[in-house]
Amino acid sequence: MIDNTLIAVVEDDAEIRDLTLGLLRREGWDAVGCEDAAAFDRLAARRRVDLVLLDIMMPGEDGLSLCRRLRATGDTATLLMVTAKGDNIDRVVGLEIGADDYLPKPYVPRELLARIRAILRRTREIHRVAVAPPGEVYGFAGWRLDSASRDLLDAAGAPVVLTGGEHDLLMAFLRHAQRVLSRDQLLDWTRGRSATPYDRSIDVLLGRLRRKLASGAGGEGLIKTVRGGGYLFSAPVERL
Repeated sequence: MIDNTLIAVVEDDAEIRDLTLGLLRREGWDAVGCEDAAAFDRLAARRRVDLVLLDIMMPGEDGLSLCRRLRATGDTATLLMVTAKGDNIDRVVGLEIGADDYLPKPYVPRELLARIRAILRRTREIHRVAVAPPGEVYGFAGWRLDSASRDLLDAAGAPVVLTGGEHDLLMAFLRHAQRVLSRDQLLDWTRGRSATPYDRSIDVLLGRLRRKLASGAGGEGLIKTVRGGGYLFSAPVERL
């Protein structure tokens, strides 16, 4: 059975690209290879891409630049960044500019599949081809979030664009508002089994989400740090 999810493998190494495409297609996913950023742009102009497996080191426009450009234009595709083993700086920068997850090279095929399944599970509502059923709508401090469409409006009615990871993190706070949540709890709810105790992605996501909330009307200080305890979403939340 073919999954309707489209995965773009943006990788300049033809051998790695072909091996990865074969692996994904055997799992039933629709996967298309792109040798560089320009090839990805041509694909994205024709079809909606749900998940991008994006290598950082590429000729021409590199993966970090492509990631930054996609997020600047409000693209909602989930980005799984592939980084050189041990290159922590690239991983942190990738997460800072909008990647949803990262995977070090060389990766084990089983881990790649597990990461992709975890991401697609978290974002399954927005990746469905069929019209999604009505989702839960949350209100807080004058803001409004539709959990199915991922539309977030600030207190002045202005839209705030969230990546998949930022949306997952905000949903964790909204469902447990005015409670102190530990870093481990947030890791578990947003990344599941793919998380590790030293995973920095939650710290980067927290920073990104805080900045986006603070940029909107009435969003300053919604997420508070509790010394020695974790994090607290301070505003009361209601389902609309």
